[in-house]
Amino acid sequence: MIIGYARVSTTDQNLNMQIDALEKYGCERIYQEKITGTKKDRPQLAELMTILRPVDKVVIYKLDRISRSTKHLIELSEFFEKKGVEFVSIQDSIDTSTPMGRFFFRILASIAELERDIISERTKAGLDSARRRGRKGGRPRVDDKKIQLALKMYKSKKYTINEIVIATNISKATLYRYR
Repeated sequence: MIIGYARVSTTDQNLNMQIDALEKYGCERIYQEKITGTKKDRPQLAELMTILRPVDKVVIYKLDRISRSTKHLIELSEFFEKKGVEFVSIQDSIDTSTPMGRFFFRILASIAELERDIISERTKAGLDSARRRGRKGGRPRVDDKKIQLALKMYKSKKYTINEIVIATNISKATLYRYR
């Protein structure tokens, strides 16, 4: 059986482009996930792994759709190999049914991890630069007076949570964090 796996990082993104490519390739079943690749707990990927049989083929649109680290990609590759399952990445032109495909898979996995590390490094450098210029990252701090008022309203039990949120302009999460 030819099995596809499609993933995007957030629920706002859509899987249409990947699904179209997987269907065009001939996937009989496609597992879909909207979750970051850095999360280890990906239910659809886990389910896909449990149903695999020898002679199955796992097809993805691109390497970064199934994993974000070289180590995990290599672990997946070894798992597929032990199971007798072929692995194909459409955009990366990788097919692990051949020795050259396995070689290129490992090289591209390393490059994908390098690219991710470079992006992370640039982000950290940008944040450091902003801090040196007096900019702070993260959410703005909530005014202590607003928090005290919200807590007083909450403890009085005369107001609903929504009324407190509207009156103090703080979020429910902030209120619950301080109560």
